[in-house]
Amino acid sequence: MSRAVVATAFGGPDVLSIVDVEDLPPAAGQIAVAVRAAGVNPADAKMYSGAFGTDIPLPIRVGMEASGVVTAVGTEAVGPRGQIAVGDEVIMYRINGGYAERVVVDAATAVPKPDNITFEEAAGLFLTGATAVHALTAAAVERGDTVLVHGASGGVGQMAVQLAVLRGAHVIGTASAGRHDLVRALGAEPVSYGDGLADRVGALAPNGVDAAIDTVGTDEAVDVSLQLVADRSRIASIAAFRRGREAGIKLLGGGPGADPGDELRSAARMELVDLVAAGKLKVSVAATYPLDQVVESQKAILSGHTTGKIVIVP
Repeated sequence: MSRAVVATAFGGPDVLSIVDVEDLPPAAGQIAVAVRAAGVNPADAKMYSGAFGTDIPLPIRVGMEASGVVTAVGTEAVGPRGQIAVGDEVIMYRINGGYAERVVVDAATAVPKPDNITFEEAAGLFLTGATAVHALTAAAVERGDTVLVHGASGGVGQMAVQLAVLRGAHVIGTASAGRHDLVRALGAEPVSYGDGLADRVGALAPNGVDAAIDTVGTDEAVDVSLQLVADRSRIASIAAFRRGREAGIKLLGGGPGADPGDELRSAARMELVDLVAAGKLKVSVAATYPLDQVVESQKAILSGHTTGKIVIVP
């Protein structure tokens, strides 16, 4: 037996419980993994809150990404980078039930973990990184563009900034004043959000803004993007679903009417691990929580004030 987090009802973090689950062997095409770290994401809370629908059978296993060490393999356990063996260190995405001491997952979800990052960093790489790749692709960001990233110090924002810079773009990122050094270190020009944002961005982009990535979903983010970006097809949001539909911008992810981009996000895993292995991409871990403090980890991510990733360490 091992421990796992489940949601026993739909609601807030208090619906989460830690239960004992039977350690089943992996079937063909599957692997068993001792989880070393699990990434915490707002989408996890949307799953057990009912925001993604209440037709999901209860109890719900929680957690879409994790890292760990392979402890058993089924026949034909082949991942995107080849055969998987016992002892391999892997990153898994997209999975169900990452908040656990042990998981059994399809081998196709597992990618070798680069040696130069910790399990905690690895557990925070794929969801934010793949989301950022999806957003930059949807907004057609390329070399020479000027890109505005709303929420540049958050998990997805940090990835979007780094990946846009690697594409050769000039990046302007919104953040609170206390996080400007972080945004600057990632390669972007920081700017404070709030009244007068469009003017401040305009001063940093005298030749205009070509594309905008919204990771926060505020009216300000939408309004400023619409004001500064001439082509609405180059504005992508992962959060402003109501306003985005009204404005005709690109909506991405699990929200209503959004493009989930499953195939693109899955393929992005290879790009992300290669960039990490080459030392060109970094994951910032804001805080770690033991499995017993899963409720506290959810409250932290839902506060909207984290810088980088929240990670559970079983």
